[in-house]
Parts: sequence; structure tokens; C-alpha cells
Amino acid sequence: MSYTLYGFPRSGSMAIEMAMAELDLDYVVQDVDLHTHAQRNEAFAQINPQRKLPALITPDGETLTESVAILLTLDQRYPDAALLPHKPAEHAQALRWLMFVATEIYPVVEINDYPDRFAPTGVAGSEVREVARSIWRQRWRLVEAEISGAPYLMGEGFCLPDIYIAVVSRWAQQDRWRPANLPKVEALTNAVAARPKLKDIWTRHHSS
Repeated sequence: MSYTLYGFPRSGSMAIEMAMAELDLDYVVQDVDLHTHAQRNEAFAQINPQRKLPALITPDGETLTESVAILLTLDQRYPDAALLPHKPAEHAQALRWLMFVATEIYPVVEINDYPDRFAPTGVAGSEVREVARSIWRQRWRLVEAEISGAPYLMGEGFCLPDIYIAVVSRWAQQDRWRPANLPKVEALTNAVAARPKLKDIWTRHHSS
């Protein structure tokens, strides 16, 4: 039996796919076309009432949503793979930055992508987008300052937050800004993208 991942190239499902690849799990990807807003239809709402990606169906038929919840569940189910550090202090720091990206950076993407939804009456969506991007950059600088490994987040080596940082850092149309301002994030991302189990996934998502 395999996992079924509902996702779309370069979306939040990418982090789940990469984690499953690192775990050598059997899985299939079911595309939900964000370009046609397929995530909003009633069929997908039966899988995830929030109508957002990703969603994961386990081999037991259980439905999981929310990307960090899925990642932490995978780590719990396959502890020998050590996707998160086992030592308490390192584990806590890995969780800290995983959750920081998930709760402080990831939500800004929706404001950047759909600013008109958040613009007060009389305020242009473009103005809201620029505020969102300013917040985005400020928060990424905090991540940049905390990267202590070479090249990964933790000095102990690769772990789950590295996948999440790499995936989320590519969003919000900041390709020109990142290299000059986030060199550690760039090095981390390049290292994640080059990992043997992940390089084909990364290439496929970023060539779409």
C-alpha cells in the first residue's frame, strides 16, 4: 500500500513529497491544479474541507492535512530515519524554526499572492503586497541569522526544517532579492536540492 499525496508543483505539497522521498516511502502524487482553482471544487473539499494543499491519504486510509502536521506525523512514524534530531536541545531548536517558517512566513504568501483579499476599502492591493513582502524579508533575515550549519540549519546536519526552508524560500517572487540578502538560505537550499533522493523532485517542481 502507498501514500497518496494531493499536491501541485512548487506548492506546500513539495515539502511532503521530499520528506517521503527521504524516507523511501511508496507514494503517488495526485495533481490538484491550482491554476484552475481545482482545490476549490466540491470533490477536493471532501478530502480537505479547507480546500487547500497539501492533503495526504495514508495506506490505512487516514486523511492528513496541514503541511507541518503531516511532516511531524511522518517523523513520528519513522523515527529511525531521524528527520528531526533526537537530542532534546537540538530537537527543540529544529521544531522552533520549522514552526517559525510555518506560522510566521508561510501565511504571508497568501497575502502576497492575493493582496486584494486583505486590502481595506480604498487601499490598493499592490500596497498590501509591498507590506507583505517587507514582512517576508524581515522574517527571512531572522532565519538567515540562525543558520549555524554548513550548509544546513543545524550544526548536526540535515533535518526536516531544511526541506521546509528550501521549499518556502522560493515563494513570493523574491528571486532577485534572496541571493544578496540570504546567502545562507541560498546555500542551504542548494544543498537540499542536490541531495541524491531529492534532486529529481526539485528539478521536476522547478521546471514546471
